[in-house]
Amino acid sequence: MPINLMNISNFGGTDADEDALLLDSFEDHPAYSQIVHHERFCILGRKGSGKTAIFKKILQDRQANKFSFGHTFTDYPWHHHDKQRKAGVPEEQCFVQSWTYLCLISLSKILLNQDYSQPYSESTVDHIQRVERFILDTYGSRDPDVTQIFSPSHKLRFSGDIGIDWKIFKASTKIDSIEMEHLPTIAQEVNHNLRTSVVESLNPENHYYVLFDQLDLGFSVEDKAYSLRLIGLLLAAKELNVLAKAKGKRLTIGIFLRDDIYGSLRFEDKNKITENFAAPVYWDHGPNHRTLKSLMEKRFTTVTRSSKHIEWEEIFDELHKMTGRQTKYQYMADRTFLRPRDMIKFCNETLTAYKASMDGAGTFENQHILTAQSHYSDYLYRELEDEIHKQVSNYEFYVEVLKSLDSLQFTRDDFLKSWESRRSLLSGDDKPDLAMKQLYGFSLIGYYSQGGGAGGSEYIWKYKDQKSTFNENASQFRVHPGFKEVLGLKKFSRSDR
Repeated sequence: MPINLMNISNFGGTDADEDALLLDSFEDHPAYSQIVHHERFCILGRKGSGKTAIFKKILQDRQANKFSFGHTFTDYPWHHHDKQRKAGVPEEQCFVQSWTYLCLISLSKILLNQDYSQPYSESTVDHIQRVERFILDTYGSRDPDVTQIFSPSHKLRFSGDIGIDWKIFKASTKIDSIEMEHLPTIAQEVNHNLRTSVVESLNPENHYYVLFDQLDLGFSVEDKAYSLRLIGLLLAAKELNVLAKAKGKRLTIGIFLRDDIYGSLRFEDKNKITENFAAPVYWDHGPNHRTLKSLMEKRFTTVTRSSKHIEWEEIFDELHKMTGRQTKYQYMADRTFLRPRDMIKFCNETLTAYKASMDGAGTFENQHILTAQSHYSDYLYRELEDEIHKQVSNYEFYVEVLKSLDSLQFTRDDFLKSWESRRSLLSGDDKPDLAMKQLYGFSLIGYYSQGGGAGGSEYIWKYKDQKSTFNENASQFRVHPGFKEVLGLKKFSRSDR
C-alpha cells in the first residue's frame, strides 16, 4: 500500500533535546557501541553529528545492571568549580583533581541511590559504608545536588576514614571538618581515599556511566581557563577509566565534545587519548561510519507506524535523477555537513514543499527538493553562525565576499577581486588568505585536490576530514553547495551561462 505522506507531520527535530523520535528511531553508531562497551570514552563530532543522541540513549537505557548519571552544564556553577583550581602544578593538571572529585561524587550517588546490589560482596561492606558516611557527613544527604558540591555552604567532613594529615592545618588540634575552599589543598589525598572505596564498591557484574555533555556551552577560543577545564576533565576521565579497567570494573567516565574544540586543545597526553580512547561520530564517510539514509529509514518506519522497514526509495522517487544525474539522496547529502540534523531538516522542508504543491505525487519528486532548498539553506547558515561567531569575529564580512563571487566554484584570483570590491566593509587587519583559511575551517569553502597519475581528484572539505589543512595554492575552490541559496549564488561555476 502506498505511503500517504500527507498524514506525516515531520520526521523529527533537529535538536536532540527536542526530537521526539530520537529514542524510537535511534541509529546504532560504532561510537555508541564503543562507549557502551567501555572501549572508548571520548566521543567527538561536529555540532549536530549525534553526540547528544548517544548521550541521551545511554541515560535512557537503564537496566537492572546498568546505571548512569549525566552532566549538562547549562546551569552548572562554574565559579565554584574554578575556585578548586590547583596551584603549583602544571597548567594542564590544575583542574584534574576537582573533576576527579566530581566524578567520584557522581559515582557515589549511583552506588547509594541506584545500585541495589550494594554491598555486592562481604569484602565491600566497609568500602560502601565509608562512601556513605563521607557523603552524608559532607552533604547531609545520600543524594546530593551535584551542581552544588563545591558550594561554600558545604564543609568537607571526615571521621578518620579518609586519612588526611590534619597537621597541614593545625599542628595540635584535631579537626574533623574544613571549609570547601580548602579542598584544593587536600584534594589529591581526599580523592585517593574516596576513589579506592568507590572503585572497590563497583559491582563487576554491573555497568556504570558518568557522562558529560554540552561542554561547548560558553566556549571561547580566547578563554584559556576554559581549555584548561576541558583538559582537566579529559585527564581525570582517562585516569579513572584506566584504573577501573585494571580492577575489572565496567566503568566509563564519558565525554561528548565537539571535534573542533578538541582539536584546539594542547596537552601532553592528547595523542594517547586520540589513538586509544576517542571515537569520532561520522556519517557517510570515515571509518566505521553509518549512513544518513539508514538513519532516515528508521524515522520513515517510525512515523508511518509500519510493521516493515521503510526504505528511502519508498519516500523519494529515485527513478528520476537530479542535476548532474545524482540520486536525490546524494544530491541532498552533498548539501549537508553529513550530520543527522541537516538531513532531518532537509527532509522536513521537502515534506513541507510536497504538501504545499498539492500535485498528487505519491513520493517526493525533484521539484519538491528544489523548492525546499531555500528554507534549508537559511537553516544551514543559521547553524553555522552558532559555531563561527565566537571564533571568527569578522565572518559576516567574509561571507559578503563570497556573495559577490556569483558562483559556487571560484579561483583564488576570483576571491581576491571580490575581496577588493568589498574592502570598504573590512578592517585594515583583515587578510584575504587568512579569511579563506578560516572559511575553510568551518567548511564554507573547500579546495580542489588533484590526484596525480592514479586519479582520485576531489574537493577537500574540513567537515569530512578534521585533520586536513587548507591549501591556498589550490587551482580551484568551491563554496559549500548548501549555502548556494542563502548567499544568492546564481551559478555553479563562473563559466556557466
